[in-house]
Amino acid sequence: MTAPNHYGDRKQIVAWALYDWANSAFATVVMSGFFPLFFRDYWNTGEAGEAITFRLGVTNSLSSLVIVLSAPVLGAVADAGGSRKAFLFVFASLGVLATASLYGVPQGSWMLAAIAYFLATIGFMGGNIFYDALLVTVAPRSRYETVSALGFGLGYLGGGLLFAACIGLTLNPVMFGLQDAGQAVRVAFVLVALWWAVFAIPLFRRVREPSARQRLPWLSLVVTGFRELGTTLRQLRALRGVGVFLIAYWLYIDGVDTVVRMAVDYGRALGFGREGLILALLITQFVGFPSAILFGLLGKRIGPKRGILIAIGVYILATVWGAFMTKPWEFYGLAVAIGLVQGGIQSLSRAYYARMIPVEKAAEFFGFYNMLGKFAAVIGPVMVGWVGVLTGNPRIGLMSLLILFIAGGALLLTLREDEVHRA
Repeated sequence: MTAPNHYGDRKQIVAWALYDWANSAFATVVMSGFFPLFFRDYWNTGEAGEAITFRLGVTNSLSSLVIVLSAPVLGAVADAGGSRKAFLFVFASLGVLATASLYGVPQGSWMLAAIAYFLATIGFMGGNIFYDALLVTVAPRSRYETVSALGFGLGYLGGGLLFAACIGLTLNPVMFGLQDAGQAVRVAFVLVALWWAVFAIPLFRRVREPSARQRLPWLSLVVTGFRELGTTLRQLRALRGVGVFLIAYWLYIDGVDTVVRMAVDYGRALGFGREGLILALLITQFVGFPSAILFGLLGKRIGPKRGILIAIGVYILATVWGAFMTKPWEFYGLAVAIGLVQGGIQSLSRAYYARMIPVEKAAEFFGFYNMLGKFAAVIGPVMVGWVGVLTGNPRIGLMSLLILFIAGGALLLTLREDEVHRA
């Protein structure tokens, strides 16, 4: 397939990367930061700690399950109809509106909070299918690693800046005309929604996607999407390299996503203070910005596979450390360690996979990519929460993540470069 003449257009690349800046505010401020704390301390007041962890894990897992069941078909329909941006708009809008709705959930209403968070998370994860797929339309193949890393780097920076502003809001609510820290957190949810909406605009205005392969009514496109899905499944059976990578990714990214979603709740279960946990997350964000960019350059120099394996090794060490830590300063040390590799493993995985897939079916193939990543997230949070409930010890729950990191890294080691190029 001939590359479009707009490949490598700097304005398109920046506009595409700014969506990471936009939606990472949700991942940082809501998913990793305030929602787990507020869910435990405000919407679940007086409940047992293990039950709260289980409810949070189930909510995360159910939203991931929706993406698991729908992602490949949605990707196939978007590819056939040339509508990656349209699907991204729908999911982003859902995420923005659901996030803003958290402001109105009253204290003690954990079920309403869980439903709003469930919908917002679907919007976040579903949108990423089509955002990831647009990488192959804005960047030439030789720049996948660095452009992917630019997106994650801007995501860490943008998410970190808004997170810092929201922390300031919660520490000094009266200064901003608010009643207390609780109201400040609810206002922070609205700020995230506005941030996400405003900084998504450049992508929708500037990024161009390939024309539709065929102009069909929506019902016909859905039928075509299912037909294309069957073709792609047959292709996946023939492309061992793609299949091996997807399974490896399914395993190790589960550990990554579970750390992102459950770290604050884990720290609270160990008795660490709320302010210290928030500061640790902020450290991760600002360490993650330059580290993601550097990992992109590292992946370009030594290859994305080696870069991913380095990051998995760091996660294994961090998991063991986290299971035995006893002092708050150790949580800060772990925040630095995770910040060094979190963006790198995500950006290099996206770039490595983009090298394997046909450009014209990017959304469909990225549907499988996101499906397996989120199917892993169906297991991870519940596994950590359930093992903690069974043993009465959240440290043992955290240690269960080692299975995922080790198995994913071992499988990735079996992938030969000739299989990647052949794919």
